[in-house]
Amino acid sequence: MKKIPLLLTAFVLLLLMVFGSYSCGDKNKPKDGEIKTDLLVAEPNGAFLDHRDSVPTKQQYNGPLFVLSHDYPTSVPPVVNPSWQKALNGQPISAANVFAYMDSLKSYIAPKLLPFFSNNKQWTSAKYGWFNEPWVGAQREAILGTYLGNGNPANMFKSLKVDEAGYVLVLYDSTAAYTVGQIWGKTGQKVNLVNDAAQFKEGSVIVKLAFSNINYPDWPVMKNAQTYSIYDTIATKENPKRGYQVRKVSFFQMDVIVKDSKTAPKTGWVYSTFVYDMNAPGTPWAKMVPLGAMWGNDPGVNSPIQPPYPKLYETVINPQAPAYSKETLGWGGRLSGPNDGAVAQVAVDINTGKKYTNLALSSCMSCHSPAQDTFKSFLLPGPFPDSILYVYTPGSPEWNLWFRDNDGDAPFNSGQVAMDYDMVMAFKSIPAYLAAQPSGQHKLLKKNLLAVGKYRHRNSNSRFWH
Repeated sequence: MKKIPLLLTAFVLLLLMVFGSYSCGDKNKPKDGEIKTDLLVAEPNGAFLDHRDSVPTKQQYNGPLFVLSHDYPTSVPPVVNPSWQKALNGQPISAANVFAYMDSLKSYIAPKLLPFFSNNKQWTSAKYGWFNEPWVGAQREAILGTYLGNGNPANMFKSLKVDEAGYVLVLYDSTAAYTVGQIWGKTGQKVNLVNDAAQFKEGSVIVKLAFSNINYPDWPVMKNAQTYSIYDTIATKENPKRGYQVRKVSFFQMDVIVKDSKTAPKTGWVYSTFVYDMNAPGTPWAKMVPLGAMWGNDPGVNSPIQPPYPKLYETVINPQAPAYSKETLGWGGRLSGPNDGAVAQVAVDINTGKKYTNLALSSCMSCHSPAQDTFKSFLLPGPFPDSILYVYTPGSPEWNLWFRDNDGDAPFNSGQVAMDYDMVMAFKSIPAYLAAQPSGQHKLLKKNLLAVGKYRHRNSNSRFWH
């Protein structure tokens, strides 16, 4: 592995803060209005830390706490003729068969995932054959093991009148976890990216569960959604108490991504997103309906900023998906779920100075495409943010760099090591690992965090990062 430049490390950590956790242990609770900058300093031996040191009392929560699953397999059998490929009946993936493909994926993960919903206190990742990423324990709350993902400011959705925070839990199946083990080994103390160690085996499945901290009736579309307890600090109208509290969250999005080079020969991956639909019949699991799938970024389609959009050939969106879930689709209607942050309420064109509002500027695969060993390019199509979110001119050659159909072994920037679209590993685990290493860059990091923090607080009433 190449040496990762310290300056780039600072930028990686800055991004991790922007998209990461707001609060840490009880001893470091931020005062009201204070912006903490030491939240990324990982424990030196914290590779397999289960969760933060702030835990509920037995009076607050009488149940087991989250336990990290990190006994990564050192060998796995090949995945041959999987059910999701069979669902295509020998045809290329398209609008005609994509939902059969998604249904097959959902059925595949159901036996190992349904117990999470039906008997959560008895469910663990390891017990049901799932694995978690290392080095982010300091960001995980203690009950579900979730950490802050993206959030949505008030009025991002027509039905959302307050700021919303999303919490996520990422699960790797055993085939995918083999690659996690190749990167981190049995100790998690070194990063191995040589000899394609970061390339996932065919048939790898990765699942991301997302939960909203705004529940029904404050967010009407969450009516009858399945709810869970977490232990975190973000106050809401429903639970206005400050500090660490047991708080309720609603399950509202599930991403299932699969390494399937046969179906997606250009990129190697198919991304699918399921969302909560309160009007769907059946169980809470049945109410998780397809929003859509994508297997490429449609680089041949130069979409306009506003609809009507031209036809996409590598994204299919379910026209019957609930209305709220389609309000945050990405550029030109490319796939992006309500938890994914693909729409910027305010952005400025760095070339023309034009101000955009509610700009759809990303997609699932676009956001993941800069996953590489050094963070030379931002997640969104623009330079690293300063006091303003600058973007390149939509549809320009610079912008279109984020909408290429690169294979997972092709780095976003030349000379880097591609990490096969694994944003979690590239932008959470590796940065947290680096934060635990001796570094002279913390002063610069804190300066950057304070600058971005002032901007965020100036542009949002939220007490957390969007």
